[in-house]
Amino acid sequence: MTEIVTSQTPPILHGPSEKEKKYDRQLRLWAASGQAALESANILLVNSGAGAVGVETLKNLVLPGIGKFTIADDALVDEADLGVNFFLDESCLGRSRSESCTRLLQELNPEVQGDWLPKNGGTLDLHSALEASPTFTLILYTLPIRKEILSVIESYASQHKTPLVSIHSAGFYSYFRISLPGTFPIVDTHPDAQKTTDLRLLNPWPELVEFSREMTKDIDTLDDHEHGHLPYVVILLHYLEEWRQSHNGENPLSYADKNAFSSFVRSKARTNNPEGGEENFQEAAVAVNRNITAPELEPGVQELFNHQVSDEIELQSAFWIIAKAIKAFYHKHGCLPLPGALPDMKAQSSVYVKLQSIYKEKARRDAQEVLETARAIPGGKGVDPAEVDLFCKNARFVKLINATPTSGDLDQVFQAETASDEVAEAMKAGPDASFAPPMSNLFIYLALVATSHSTASTADEIINAITNVMPQAAGNDRVLQAAQEVARAGGGELHNISALTGGMVAQEVIKIITKQYIPIENTCIFDGISSRCQVLRL
Repeated sequence: MTEIVTSQTPPILHGPSEKEKKYDRQLRLWAASGQAALESANILLVNSGAGAVGVETLKNLVLPGIGKFTIADDALVDEADLGVNFFLDESCLGRSRSESCTRLLQELNPEVQGDWLPKNGGTLDLHSALEASPTFTLILYTLPIRKEILSVIESYASQHKTPLVSIHSAGFYSYFRISLPGTFPIVDTHPDAQKTTDLRLLNPWPELVEFSREMTKDIDTLDDHEHGHLPYVVILLHYLEEWRQSHNGENPLSYADKNAFSSFVRSKARTNNPEGGEENFQEAAVAVNRNITAPELEPGVQELFNHQVSDEIELQSAFWIIAKAIKAFYHKHGCLPLPGALPDMKAQSSVYVKLQSIYKEKARRDAQEVLETARAIPGGKGVDPAEVDLFCKNARFVKLINATPTSGDLDQVFQAETASDEVAEAMKAGPDASFAPPMSNLFIYLALVATSHSTASTADEIINAITNVMPQAAGNDRVLQAAQEVARAGGGELHNISALTGGMVAQEVIKIITKQYIPIENTCIFDGISSRCQVLRL
């Protein structure tokens, strides 16, 4: 026996790879699929103005391991750059700003590829550079920017359906604006785990009903150990049947009925024990409000089902084919596919595993039905089962970004935000001052947009530019205040404001690249004086 034992070679234990160790924390956020999307991304930054906010954005993309980036910037490094851009030093003076920033950014993460334009200190010909480069995943550009450069960027983005992110930072103010090519769907939105729980207590399938009835057929004669380890799913299913028998077949859906049903469940717990009750019955009573609800579609799913796709190429994408199959499933069964997740609960291990397998098997059957429906739709033959599984698990929380076009009517937004400010001012002057809503950041955006192509603007010039577009802004104190602050900055950036803004932009860019979590829609405006952000659809 000793010889046999000593001759056996123990199995080799493989620990995490170097890459897994390096990116451990972020892998917990967006998993290997998200990391793969990042590493395959190719980002272009068209840098102009002071340029610090664009480089700070790239810093926060280089660190998590973006695949490749290119900086297009024909400026040469001067003394002003050294005071605001941490990715430049005195040795860079007089050299290409794009090359200097690229080299220092790459020191943060050698696995990331970096490039710069123009080469050899020439003039930036962005149109030719874009034609000669591989297709970019996303383009960032900083303001103020020359109109002809912006025209080239927008033309390229329209042709290649490339997401654009514009960034403007001046003094204590900044904003960034995301322009997506058409409707942008997010399946893996990472909702709160409690919200994703779907136990189907009001619409159980036969296997779950059979399991529950088998466990509770002699519920009153079970010994204390078994009674105290009944899963709360089983407890609720059992007593829901009793409730319906005494309430004309109605479920406890109103607030009063839920409270009454919760008390009814609590009353069934045994108290002849040292604890004076049973934890599983307590769990069941607490779960009533959260899990006994009338089936209804989330607003995002309703929007998904009602959305009309106008682009024929987009219509043939796997997402919309699966969405059609999910919609067909809902109309057939009156519910979405079961996600299959089962929350923790007090139960014997063997019982919990059995219950878990019942939920998982139902989820698999639902996903298979959706897959078969999707593959029967024209163009759906090659739909990936993994995409269907992910869609089914997250169907309740799928989100469409940019689903409806913005009105483009700044006048309406201005009126709404001005009215909101008047309410806030009135509340501040009264006894409810502590409950007053914050002031609008729209006026900051208007002042920054007025300097989108020039930094040398006085406060009067900024106000004139705003009132030419929006006459009703004339005489508004908030407009005057924002114009004076932007004029005072003179196009200069404060590093801490640009670093914070760059971090926010990078976060949204990662959401877009990985197609996980929900990015902001349209425009985010930051006021560094009050340390407040506001998101507006403009």
